Amino acid sequence: MTRLIAAVLAAILGANALFQLGAPLWWYDAVPGVPSTGAFNPHFVRDVGAAYLVTALGLAWFAWRPVQGWPALVAGATFLALHTGIHLFDASCSASPVPDLIRDFPGVYLPTLLAAWIALVRKPKEI
Repeated sequence: MTRLIAAVLAAILGANALFQLGAPLWWYDAVPGVPSTGAFNPHFVRDVGAAYLVTALGLAWFAWRPVQGWPALVAGATFLALHTGIHLFDASCSASPVPDLIRDFPGVYLPTLLAAWIALVRKPKEI
């Protein structure tokens, strides 16, 4: 089941990354909450898209070859956790933290929780 979840996450995060890299303005306008973070910066959107692409590839590697791909999964989960930390901090400073947390749950917090859970429960015995 963890491999299937990793594969689905890889597909979703990979699609997100490709939109960030290939159509950054469309992505910026389409994702709820993003325009409220500041002015559109195509270079920054593509930078984050590159990080998401690496994360998706790590999840895909784990889904394909769990033991060999586990370190890549951990690296991707670490990016997701750091990204989540930024969102949590921003929400805590917001005038409306609860709506911000709810808005970001499916696209930010849930992928982080799933990737971290997979990394913890599927840690190879040799490591």
